[in-house]
Amino acid sequence: MAADVDLAAYKDVLLVLGTAGVVVPLMNRYKVSPVLGFLLAGALLSPKGLGALSDIFPPISWITVSSPERVGKLAELGVVFLLFLIGLELSFERLLTMRRLVFGLGAAQVLISSSVIALLAVAVGITPVSALVIGAALSLSSTAIVIEQLSEQKRMATATGRTSFSILLFQDLAVVPILFLLGVLDPTTEGSIAAGIFKAFAQAAAALAVIVIVGRFLLQPLFRLVSQTGSHDMFIATTLFVAVGTSFATAAAGLSMALGAFVAGLLLAETEYRRAIEAIVEPIKSLLLGVFFFSVGLSLDPAVLVANPLNIFGMTALLLVLQALIIFGLCRWFGVSKPASIETAALLAPGGEFAFIVLTLALSYGLVSATHTSMLLTSVSLTMALIPTIGAFGRRLAKASAPPTAVDPELSALPPGDGEIKALVVGYGRVGQLIGDMLEEHKVPYIAADNAAPLVSSVRRQGKPVYFGDVRQIEFLKRCGLDTAKAAIITIHTQSDIDLIVAAIREAYPKLIIVARAKDAEHARHLYSLGVNDAVPETIEASLQLSEAALVGLGVPTGLVIASIHERRDVFRSALQGAAKKAGRESRAFPKRKGS
Repeated sequence: MAADVDLAAYKDVLLVLGTAGVVVPLMNRYKVSPVLGFLLAGALLSPKGLGALSDIFPPISWITVSSPERVGKLAELGVVFLLFLIGLELSFERLLTMRRLVFGLGAAQVLISSSVIALLAVAVGITPVSALVIGAALSLSSTAIVIEQLSEQKRMATATGRTSFSILLFQDLAVVPILFLLGVLDPTTEGSIAAGIFKAFAQAAAALAVIVIVGRFLLQPLFRLVSQTGSHDMFIATTLFVAVGTSFATAAAGLSMALGAFVAGLLLAETEYRRAIEAIVEPIKSLLLGVFFFSVGLSLDPAVLVANPLNIFGMTALLLVLQALIIFGLCRWFGVSKPASIETAALLAPGGEFAFIVLTLALSYGLVSATHTSMLLTSVSLTMALIPTIGAFGRRLAKASAPPTAVDPELSALPPGDGEIKALVVGYGRVGQLIGDMLEEHKVPYIAADNAAPLVSSVRRQGKPVYFGDVRQIEFLKRCGLDTAKAAIITIHTQSDIDLIVAAIREAYPKLIIVARAKDAEHARHLYSLGVNDAVPETIEASLQLSEAALVGLGVPTGLVIASIHERRDVFRSALQGAAKKAGRESRAFPKRKGS
């Protein structure tokens, strides 16, 4: 007889996986943050969302989550792996350079935000004890959403990324004393408060010290031993064991699970296994973070929102404005630039996941009423759902407030009007630079043009004949020497710009040799129809070079390989040129009618 199966548990897992499979592609298609999609899906599929209709229509229970607590346990691992990856990107040395922002700016933000919010709560009639708890809970921002958003945009190394992470890191550290504060305020607590504080901090310090000491001496030998086995599965298992094991150790000591994973990541950042570990953890982290955002959506109670819309929207707006003003002011006080201060304030003004932990625990101790808890959690959920939108707004506002940058004198340099060149290179990225080097090697005078200001400034300081301007304008290209040039070499990568430049040059200089980069064979055929002398498709050229390297490596004589590659390249060129000519004849024989 088959064992009993808990279908409800499997159903919840299937709902989460199904949401991940639908939400991410859908959000990517419409260029919307997947975070918002997971939050909305969680709210919709929660017991308080569609699940509230299960009494009226029982089958709906099969498409709604039965146990948000069970999903929440799995969701915690998403934040764990996120902080583990952040630790891998940093190191203890880099962290030390951030200590002023972490322990200065971060500490000031938590203390001031908690105090101001608590005073406002007292002013509206909430008891001082409850106000203190509410202030502490609402002072914490969302590490998971903010760090994930900055990581996706690859902006962790920017001023905004460093400042936001510093504040968030201290907030994670502050969770320990906040949770201990709840225990002290619990009416049933016995014993000395001072002794309890000392014990809690000593326990936390001991746990971190053990993790650091053990990690310094054992992690690298452990991964070296595992890598020598040649087993990829064992390497994955060891990586997961280290990430989750350190999280478990810090949780057992009363610290945040994510903090333990972060420390483990810091320790592994200094080893040669860092990149391999990142490749393993990244996909796991992405899935579990989706579960985390889904679980946050589960906590949103539409009934509370419907019953108290003005109060909740008012609290949401007040929290966002108050936190933004405090964080912006503190960032400026600590010397952070105005644009970075604006964006940091926008990202960190909303509440975070730790508010759920603090307020739920406070409710169990009787420190906060059930009504206040449900309204506050709903308000925090709304602010978290707004993070992608507020962050984007803050980024635009930061750009608008940035001071105008001084123009580099190198960008004002004009091409010589009287010099004679043989080649004009349009675009001076990696491809253009290589072509320029080859032209110099063969003593061919040339000028290059590009519209990337930082690139032009850099290469001109190296003495390269490169000039800044809009390469799509034929007048600028003429100023760069087209009148005396014998060839124009187009190396930029944007297909529409390549077509525009080729058409303009061919119309102005019918006999000029034009060699252009092409995206693929179809684009090359189109360029031949525009009149280029030679088009080099990236896909075909890469295939030919790979074939050449493989054949030589397999022992085929180099001369034969080079000859066959040249022959195949000529075949491709002739075929593309022939297709372009045929298409041109057909278009002349059968011109399109107007409106077709």
